[in-house]
Amino acid sequence: MILGIGTDLANIERIQGTLDRFGDRFRNRVFTETEQRKADRRRDVAGTYAKRWAAKEACSKALGTGLRMGIAWKDMAVSNLRTGQPVMHVTGWAADRLKKMTPPGHRAVIHVSLTDDHPWAQAFVLIEALPIGGEVAETPAQGAETNA
Repeated sequence: MILGIGTDLANIERIQGTLDRFGDRFRNRVFTETEQRKADRRRDVAGTYAKRWAAKEACSKALGTGLRMGIAWKDMAVSNLRTGQPVMHVTGWAADRLKKMTPPGHRAVIHVSLTDDHPWAQAFVLIEALPIGGEVAETPAQGAETNA
């Protein structure tokens, strides 16, 4: 069953301007070390950050809160599988919210899709509840740290 869905559109040029103006202060407030390392290795640094910004916004919407009620930017983090597929990890308040949303006898799976076409970066997040112990197709990751 679908527990939540969220989407967000971020302007890459706006993120570049924020990076230029606030630098590490912005990076360290919003992005995990893993996300920062990923962006620093990419040719399009601002585009990489913009996609992750959009993913965090989309995830907070899928959790049904937006960025309020105690959720922190770093409670949601995007990494990639070896295949390049993005994976959303939740911790802290976001993980608590996800647990409360998940019906008994189910496990939550977070699917995330990212794209960009300058000057836009877009993310979709879908949170699904799958029965525990039922006939379910295997996913590369388990629990709240799952992918799409």
